[in-house]
Order: sequence, then C-alpha cells, then structure tokens
Amino acid sequence: MSQRHYILATAGHVDHGKSALVKALTGTDPDRLPEEQARGITIDLGFAHLELPGPEPDAGTLRLGIVDVPGHEDFVKNMVAGVGSVDLALLVVAADDGWMPQTEEHLQILAYLGVRRGVVALTKSDLTPGGTAPLIDAIRAELAGSPLADAPIVATSAHRGEGLDELRAALRSVAAAAPPPVDLGKPRLAVDRVFSLPGIGTVATGTLTGGSLEKGQTVVLRPGERTSRIRSLQSDHQEVARAQPGMRTALNLPEIEPLSELDPDGLARGQVVTLGTLGEPHDTLDVWLEKSARLQGRDTPAARPLKDGAVVRIHHGSTNGPGRVRLRDATELKPGQRVLAEIRLGQPVFLFAGDRLVVRDAAEQATLAGGLVLDPDADRRLWRSEEQGSFLQARARRPEDPGTFLATELARNGATRRERVLLKTRFSFDEVEATVARMVEAGELIARAGLLFAPQWWEALRRSATEAIQFEHHAHPERPGLSLAQMRVVLKPALGCPGTFEALLTDLLASGFERSGTFIGRTGHRLALPPHLEAAGKRIRAALMARPFDPPSRKELAPDRTSFEALRFLLNSGEAVAVGPDLVVSIGAYNRAVRKVRKHLEQNSRASVSDLRQAVGCTRRLMVPLCEKLDQEGVTRREGDWRVPGARTASDTPPAAPPDAPDQGTPVP
Repeated sequence: MSQRHYILATAGHVDHGKSALVKALTGTDPDRLPEEQARGITIDLGFAHLELPGPEPDAGTLRLGIVDVPGHEDFVKNMVAGVGSVDLALLVVAADDGWMPQTEEHLQILAYLGVRRGVVALTKSDLTPGGTAPLIDAIRAELAGSPLADAPIVATSAHRGEGLDELRAALRSVAAAAPPPVDLGKPRLAVDRVFSLPGIGTVATGTLTGGSLEKGQTVVLRPGERTSRIRSLQSDHQEVARAQPGMRTALNLPEIEPLSELDPDGLARGQVVTLGTLGEPHDTLDVWLEKSARLQGRDTPAARPLKDGAVVRIHHGSTNGPGRVRLRDATELKPGQRVLAEIRLGQPVFLFAGDRLVVRDAAEQATLAGGLVLDPDADRRLWRSEEQGSFLQARARRPEDPGTFLATELARNGATRRERVLLKTRFSFDEVEATVARMVEAGELIARAGLLFAPQWWEALRRSATEAIQFEHHAHPERPGLSLAQMRVVLKPALGCPGTFEALLTDLLASGFERSGTFIGRTGHRLALPPHLEAAGKRIRAALMARPFDPPSRKELAPDRTSFEALRFLLNSGEAVAVGPDLVVSIGAYNRAVRKVRKHLEQNSRASVSDLRQAVGCTRRLMVPLCEKLDQEGVTRREGDWRVPGARTASDTPPAAPPDAPDQGTPVP
C-alpha cells in the first residue's frame, strides 16, 4: 500500500495545550526535556508521528511527521525553526484564553513561510460551560484574511479525550487534499537536533525536503563544507533504506562529531545536509519582502515600519542569524506593503530561490516581516542596477514559473552552463530541462556546446567578434585574420561563463569563417599588402623574378623593417617560399624546381645533389638547402649521398655508391 508523507507543525500561544493535544493524538509526549517536564511548558522542538488512513479505502496511508513547537514569546526562534519546512499547520487556541498575542504572531509566521493548509483546534473545550459555538465564531473572525481563513475548526479536550476523532478526520481531509511533497532531485535536510549514541555515533534529525537520501550516500554540510557518508536512516523510529521528501528523518553520520568545545566545526542545529553538487552557501540574498496587513492599526513593536538599513534577525530553515536589510525602492516597509530588498547576512547560508524566510528584530522580541528568496547568490555590486531591478521584479511577479527564472538569469548574465542552470531553485531537473527544450525550440534562448545564451546577448557577441575580425582584415590585410588571443582580449567582458569562447569559435567556423593556425578570418579572405608595404613588396617580387634560382639573401631582400614586414607577408601568403634560413625564392621558381627534380628522378631513379643542380639549373648555394627542404616535404628521400623519389621506404635496398666520373659530378651531402 502506498504512503504519502507530510510534516505537520503545531502553532499557538503558550499553555494552550499543544503538547497535550499531540500526546492525546499520538500517544507520544513531545516534551522530552527534563526542564520542560519540570516547568510544564514546551521550550524546544518536540516530535511525534501520526498515521491516518488514506482519502479512500485501499488508498494507502497518510503519515504525518509532527513537530511540536514552543508557544512562549521567549522561544519564538525555536518555533520558527520547527515550522521552516512544513506542509500543514495545527493552530491551537485554548477555550479559556481565546486569541492571544502568540496565536497571532504564530499565524503571521505561518503565512510568511507559505503554509496554506491546516486545521484549528479549540482546546480545553470542557472549560466552556456556555458552549463552543461563540468561541469558534470568534476564532473564525480572527482568521479572516489569513491563509487559514477557511480551515476547519474542531473543538477538543485532551483531558477528556473529546473531539480527537473529529480532529483526526479533519487532519485526514486536509492532508488528502494537499499535493504530495515533490522529489526535485535536490535533497535538503535542515538539521534541528543533533546527538551522539554509544556505538552508533552522531545522529542528525530534521525534515527532508526537495529530494531523497539513501543509505551509503555521501552528503555535505552547508555551511561547514564537511562531508560524511550516511551509515543508516530512520523515519518514525523505523530503519529505512531510503528517505523521501516530507519525512521526519534521522541520519547516522559517523564521520562528523556534534558541535562542542573540542570540535567547534561540529554538526549543529541550523546546518543543512545536502549533496555537494547543489551549489554553495552565500552571504547575500535578494528577496521579495512583505509586512503583514494584519498588523495595520495594531499598537505592537511588530507593527512599526521596517527601516532601510535596519539590523535584524533572519530565520530560515532551522537556523537564524544577524543581517542587514536594504530596501530597493522605499525608505521603510509598513504593514500591508511589499518591497524588493537585499539582505546582507553575517555568515553564508544555503538557500534556494523560492525559499521563504522570517525577519525578526535584532532583540528577537517581534516578528517584523517575511521574505521570498528571488536570488540566493546576489551580487552586492548589482543591487541598485537597473538590470537587477528588472531581474527581481520579473521573478517577483511569477515566482513559480521556471521559464521566467531562466529568462531573467540569461537576460542578466548573458550565458550559463546548462548543467547548472537554475540549480539553486525549487524547480526539478526534469522541469528545468523541459523548460530549456521549449525555449530553445521557440527561439527564446540559444544552446551551444553545453551552454545556454540569451539570443540578443549571443547575437551581440557574434557581432562583436565579426566586427573585430573585419576590422583586422581592413587594418592588416597582410594577415590571415584576427589572432585568437586578441579576440579573447576584445571579448573578455562577455566571456565570464567558462566555455563561451570555445562555443563562439565553433559557431563562427561553421558559418563563414575559417581558422589558420592561431588566426581566424573570413572564408575566402585574400591576403594583400597594406599601402605602406606595397613599394617594398614590389621591389622584393622584382628581385626574386630577376634571379629565380640565384636569389639575393634575406638580408639583401629585407635590409629594413618595412622590407622585413613585406617579405614576411610574401612568405605568409605563399607568394614566396623559404629555402633554408637565408634563402627565399618565389613560389613560381619553387614549383618549377620541384617539377624538374621529380622529372629527373623519374628518368634516373636516383641522383646526386650535383645532378639535381644541373637539372634545375641553379647554383649549389640554392640546391643544397633545397634538397634538404624537399627531403622534409617527402618529395625526395636521402639514401647516403643519393636522392631518390620520396615514395621509397627505409626498407628498400641501399643504392650503390655513386661513380667517380667527374662528368657526373661529385655527390654533395
């Protein structure tokens, strides 16, 4: 039978019977600490689980991992740590007290954290001799305008066991209507309790969201960056091989010790157990900040405007820490208002876009606002920029649309690696890949070599490269194009994403450009001497044509820098050929010499240097380096003092020694 897992958190004022109700429902007393037992109030988080039948017969079960939170105003930070990753709420209101300050504060915290489903329990109903109907009406009025406005309200008495079946039925109905927690492939477990057991080692508990964890899997702590292998897992006190999203999960992490004086880098509440491939912690967040409209007209510290630059306490997941709030388009945030804000944290945190957080005052006396993370890796230098403003506003308008998040990322950054796109978001890998495929097909983004580009940005990059190449052709027609090193320099501001240059180069070579060594130029570009070298080039051409097989030396051809550059152009363009370190001939002379050598060897099978000199009609000064060059190019092959056609192999029979007859010439090595 199938199981669906959800996390249910209690909420409500101190001494309204939350823990007693959990014990009556589950048989487990969530107040586990001796101090809690002695004082009779919840101080820290308590845990239990409740199994309910599915919505229909034979439809499996609903397993609720319950987090019981403290209601006292001094322990709100622990309350927020318990409700940071919940699916359902059980808001508790005592019949003898009614709606109280922490009832209201807890409801606002639930709203800030995006909790939209729950049940309200009217506890201690046996203390209402006048009946519960007026109290239920009063609670309904208080809930108006909140996410729990239509939540079922059930009168209960844990002392007498009254209303528990009705409460279970209401919880079953609400849970059955909730979508199951989604496996995004991005598991995160916000650690809320750490302890060590003899013979077992360190155990970390928390609510698993975003993905599954398995026995034997390697995980990493964020922040802290320490790794460990999961030796075993438990959920609801049962050993499991695989924990799924929505489970209260205990991980045995033997390689890590709990935080202590001996191990100040040990595991503690507030850290996140996740995978090392899911990104890094960061110390700056850009968020969509809101202050509850329920605070309007209330004379409480929470209702005071949140000022730009205020130092606050930021609660997220199971942890909290100091931060400074910078408002973008306002000087203060009043009840009922929303504004874009940057939060600069005292230490890096591991959050995703789409996560929610709670803002409390620095003294931790009042809950001031709630936030939706829009950019978990914000750059402080971009905070006031127009590009970042457009980026955040678009995301704030459509926070659940992966297409918007992808388009804004590319519009701001220009490029990103496909394997890391929207990595630190609450979108699944499959959802992101489907979005990428759709946008590529629609022409809304460009995919090249494992990278994604905004179309306008990509075209601007290609245009910049094309213009740089064209400028180089115009300024230096003697060169085959723009050097790749220089192109990197020209495009450097746009090459922030690794691999962009290589992707661009591949695209250019497939669309009208060609590479020549370390240069890139337009296909069909013809090398030409620039005007200031034309006279020197003309003189060198004339000298080579006048004495094709007895050319002047390089020093004679290029006695100055201008002539040197002209000669280098003739060599690079193929108009001239270097024959040895000191001699240059025209390409025409070189080709004629090669043809004569080939013809002579076809007729004679072998020849000495002197034979080839006579066949070509050149001097020994040219023929010796020319033979060496022809050997290198495979036109000829040297065997002792003879040259044979290059087609022969080293295994051929060595030729006999050359004759001594003076008319046949003396072989020159």
